[in-house]
Amino acid sequence: MAQNTSLAAFVRKFVETDAASAARLLETMPEADIVAALRDLPPTSVAKTFPHLQAGYVAALLTAGSSDLFKAATREMRGERVAQVFARLPSEVRERFAPHLPDKLRAHVSEFLTYPEGSVGQVISVRYFAFAASLTVREAIAKLRKQAGREGHHGYVYVVNDEHHLLGVLNAYNLLLAAPGDKLDSVMMRDVFTLDPFMDQRAAADELSRRRYFAAPVVDGQSVLLGVVKAEQLLAGVKSDVVADLQTMVGVSAQERAFSPLRLSLRRRLPWLHVNLLTAFAAASVVALFEDIIAQITVLAVFLPVVAGQGGNAGAQSLAIVMRGLVMREIPRNRVKALILKEGLLGVVHGAVTGSVTALVAWLWMGNAWLGLVVGLGMIVNMTCAGLAGASIPIAMKRLGLDPAQSSSIILTTVTDIVGFFAFLGFAMLMRDFLI
Repeated sequence: MAQNTSLAAFVRKFVETDAASAARLLETMPEADIVAALRDLPPTSVAKTFPHLQAGYVAALLTAGSSDLFKAATREMRGERVAQVFARLPSEVRERFAPHLPDKLRAHVSEFLTYPEGSVGQVISVRYFAFAASLTVREAIAKLRKQAGREGHHGYVYVVNDEHHLLGVLNAYNLLLAAPGDKLDSVMMRDVFTLDPFMDQRAAADELSRRRYFAAPVVDGQSVLLGVVKAEQLLAGVKSDVVADLQTMVGVSAQERAFSPLRLSLRRRLPWLHVNLLTAFAAASVVALFEDIIAQITVLAVFLPVVAGQGGNAGAQSLAIVMRGLVMREIPRNRVKALILKEGLLGVVHGAVTGSVTALVAWLWMGNAWLGLVVGLGMIVNMTCAGLAGASIPIAMKRLGLDPAQSSSIILTTVTDIVGFFAFLGFAMLMRDFLI
C-alpha cells in the first residue's frame, strides 16, 4: 500500500512538473495502463496532461473518470480541443458530462458537432493517429506498435503542432529508413491533400476517387485537424444524401418552399416586413430633420438614394464575406477586430474612389463644385460605416445567439440609410451658403 502511495506521489510530481514530457511517456502505454496510472491522482493534476495527449487517450480517461475530471479538463484545454475530445466520448458519457460544459464552450462544442446536410463534416471520423512534430522516429514507431490494433485506425499517420494544426503526413517507407533520433518534422511529407468540413460529400468522394486515396484529413479554416474521412464513409453519406433529397420532395419541410401554404408563408415573412417598415420610418425621420434645407435646395433629394444605395451595396459586400467566414468557421476570435478594421479600411478606400467619381458627376451635371464635394464626403462617410457595419453586425448577432442570416441585412440597411442621409444632409447644412 505504501509502495502504491509513493508511486502515485511520484507520478503526480512528474505530471505537475513537466506535463508535456509526462504525456509523451504515457502515450507509449496502452490506454488501459494510462487510466490505471492516473486513476489515483487529483483531477486537476490529471487534466494538466490533456493538452499534450492525443484526443483518444483523453477520451478514454474521461470515460473512466468523474465529472470533476471533466470540469478540470475544460479549464485546461482550448475550445476546439474540448470539442474534439467530446466527439470521441460514447453517447452515454456525453449525456453525463453535457450539463457540466461551461456556457462559453457549449455553443462551440455544438457547432463542432453540427455540419450542414450532405457535407463532409457529417461523416468525419475522430479515430486517427496524430503525433507531435517534436517526437523522434524511435518514439513514433514505439507508439505505432503499441496502438497498431486500435479500433478504427485507417493507415495514415498525421503530424501536428502543439495547437493541433496539421503539418504533414508520415510515409511508412521514409519512417523506416530514417535515423531513430530524427524528428518527425524532418521526415514527414508536408504537401498534404485535405478536405474542408463544409465541402459537399459528392465532390469529396469524386476527389478521393480521382486521387485514389482511401482516406483524407479534414481541417478547418485555420488548418486545425478535425478528423479524417474514409472513401467508404463518403460513399455511404452520398447515398444517404440522395435518399434525403427524395424525401424532402414531398410535404412541407422546416423551411418555406415555393408552394408552401399561404398561412406558413405569411407567418414567416410578415413579421420581418413590419421590422423593415419600422427601420424605414427611422431612416425617414432623419430626412425629416433636414426638411428645411431640402425645401430650399431641392436638388439634394436627387442624390439621397445615390448615397444611401452605394452604402448599402458596399455593406452587402462586407456582409457576404463575413457571413461566409462565419459559416465556414474561418474567423477565429482573436482576429475579429482585425477583420472589422480591414473591412472599415476597404470602406474608406471604396468611399474615396466612388465618392470622387460621384462628386465629379454631380459637379458636371449640376454645375456646382460644392454640391459635388458634399456628395463625395457623404459617400466616404457612408461607405466607411457600411464596411464596419457589414463586418460587425453578423458577428455581434452570432455572439447574441441570433441568426445572422435572418436579421443582419435589415439592420445593415437601416445603418447605411440613416448614416448616409445624416452625413450627406449634414454636410449640406454646413455648406449651405455655397449651395444656394
